[in-house]
Amino acid sequence: MLNSIQLSLFASRINAVCEEMGAQIRRAAFSPNIRDRLDYSCAVFDAQGELCAQAAHIPVHLGSMAYAMRDIVEAMTWQPGDMVILNDPFLGGTHLPDVTLIAPVYADKELVGFVANRAHHADIGAEAPGSMPISRSLSEEGQIIAPHHIMHAHVVDHGRLVEISRNTRNVQDAQGDFSAQISANQRGLLRLSTLIDAMGIAHYRSALHELNAYAARLARTALVQIPPGHYSFCDVMDDDGLGHRDIPIKVRVSADAGEIAVDFAGTASQVPGNINCPLSVTAAAVFYVFRCLMPAQTPACAGSLRPIHLIAPQGCLVNAQRPAAVAAGNVETSTRIADAVLGALGKAIPGQIPAASHGSMNNLAIGASGARPWGYYETIGGGMGAGPQQHGLSAVQTHMTNTRNTPIEVLEMRYPLRVRRYAMRSHSGGQGKYRGGDGLIREYEFLQAAQLTLLTERRLHQPWGLAGGLPAKAGGNFLNKEQLPPKVSRSVVAGDRLRIETPGGGGWGSDHCCPTHASFPRRRKSSEHE
Repeated sequence: MLNSIQLSLFASRINAVCEEMGAQIRRAAFSPNIRDRLDYSCAVFDAQGELCAQAAHIPVHLGSMAYAMRDIVEAMTWQPGDMVILNDPFLGGTHLPDVTLIAPVYADKELVGFVANRAHHADIGAEAPGSMPISRSLSEEGQIIAPHHIMHAHVVDHGRLVEISRNTRNVQDAQGDFSAQISANQRGLLRLSTLIDAMGIAHYRSALHELNAYAARLARTALVQIPPGHYSFCDVMDDDGLGHRDIPIKVRVSADAGEIAVDFAGTASQVPGNINCPLSVTAAAVFYVFRCLMPAQTPACAGSLRPIHLIAPQGCLVNAQRPAAVAAGNVETSTRIADAVLGALGKAIPGQIPAASHGSMNNLAIGASGARPWGYYETIGGGMGAGPQQHGLSAVQTHMTNTRNTPIEVLEMRYPLRVRRYAMRSHSGGQGKYRGGDGLIREYEFLQAAQLTLLTERRLHQPWGLAGGLPAKAGGNFLNKEQLPPKVSRSVVAGDRLRIETPGGGGWGSDHCCPTHASFPRRRKSSEHE
């Protein structure tokens, strides 16, 4: 049995495997989305597909892998030197641009675990550049990669990798990024094998068991602080891009002595547009919220997730069924799920929950076909919701994403774009005792004809305040002087300008002395608490 120091060292060593895998991807990747924005995640699993460790990368990637990995492990055959590739959202993925590579770890010819990484490819072969289209079905969103071996007995299937890469607009970037993912898994295999060899298989498995037990104890100690009862909340999605608006996400959080049930009964049915969520993405958002309530030292392993139970009717927005379009479910609906669960917890433990953050990854996909095709994708930060003891941060990514911005120098060097403005959106955060953070303004000039797609939220409904704090300003999208819908695809010509104004974060607590209250309109009734 490990003492507390030995257990802490073991947790640090296995986490370091994930961190080094991430560093390997970043150094080797070609595309700005992975190399500069860091849109990737790495994790270690045991032989049954249970989460052992993860780096502090992208919450929506990691939680969904933790939820779906067991099914992937059981569905495939494994031997030393194998590596499996997939992106199918209904077979363990999130949305098609997120491509996952998984490799088994063997010691003395015995399967002892897996390493995995997931990275967002800026183009995966959809008709719309950036592979984030205003879609009606999964097949419109790019090439679907069902789980299969991309490496067998240490031999890479180069033909299959070339085939996948050729279906994108930038073959060189795609091949470079896939090679980076393969090398990251190989680095993880080396480091984890070294650790297991030093410890011995039996000792390694015993240490994992103790780590999970410790994580479960910490999790339940935190979750038992939620008073027993049922707490409901309803939030809404602006639209699905195809004319359906004010789409509700209803959640009921039930707490009982450290056990948590999260039920989405009453949530809208899956919709024609692309904001549907596979259940793995919903699980990621739920896990993320409750992980935030746990002590910082809680190991990111399966044990910390065991007290949390998920219920979502089949065919609803947050448990969509094939062939539903899901491109924006991973990036936009996941964020609203987190908002809804936090809203429910705001009733249970009001002194610990912040107001709503900007509530959108503010997705922009741009590119062109033709003789010199190109595709670009990025997300844009906004304002963080204020909390019971602090103002919200400004101009940051929040909740389900953890990426950086694309440096302007990289963007202008690689693509026919010019950034005309990149600034804080002053006074967009909600007022209150503690102010919500401000959003951003990012304005692009197109230097040649292109097609753009926007997948954004909180354009029709403001991020809510809490404890008497006021809502933040909603965001806005503008092409030249025309205001655009939250989700839209448009053709542009050289000289056109796109301005994206991201939402702020909600305020926390009432502040009757604040003279600016009147300048912030109340949120719409449809986004009020249930």
